[in-house]
Amino acid sequence: MDSFFTPQQALQKLERFCAYQERCHDEVVAKLYTLKMTPDEIDLIVVQLIENNFLNETRFACSFARGKHRIKHWGKIRITNELKMRNISSTNITLALKQISAEEYSDTFENLSERCWNSISEKNNLKKRKKFCDYMLRRGYESNLVYEKVKELEGNKS
Repeated sequence: MDSFFTPQQALQKLERFCAYQERCHDEVVAKLYTLKMTPDEIDLIVVQLIENNFLNETRFACSFARGKHRIKHWGKIRITNELKMRNISSTNITLALKQISAEEYSDTFENLSERCWNSISEKNNLKKRKKFCDYMLRRGYESNLVYEKVKELEGNKS
């Protein structure tokens, strides 16, 4: 299906695309390329989306950070890296991370680490530590938090 869109049709399509869920500029540009828009048309449409408040990088970054932390329980490192991959500015990344309160972050970390530690059935303590640390680091939590927690958890169990 090789359909052709006028810039006006593409704009309407992208307004719906952005209204459905927060989008970053990269997603919008990629979508416009799939609609076979020229670079000039893309620039024009992106500007219109920003002016009409359909596209807002700060809003996207904040929404992304809150959602990934609350739903997927990601740590700040993973959230930062994912936002960088989407070419979000460091200013917006900093603002986004402020959306997660220290208390909420700490609670999520504690709950996730307890659940993870208790779910690992490994008998060998060294392997269990490694599995725990790998999992928590993959989730994007700071290594100092992870290593302090593994010592605490080992202390409780031995």
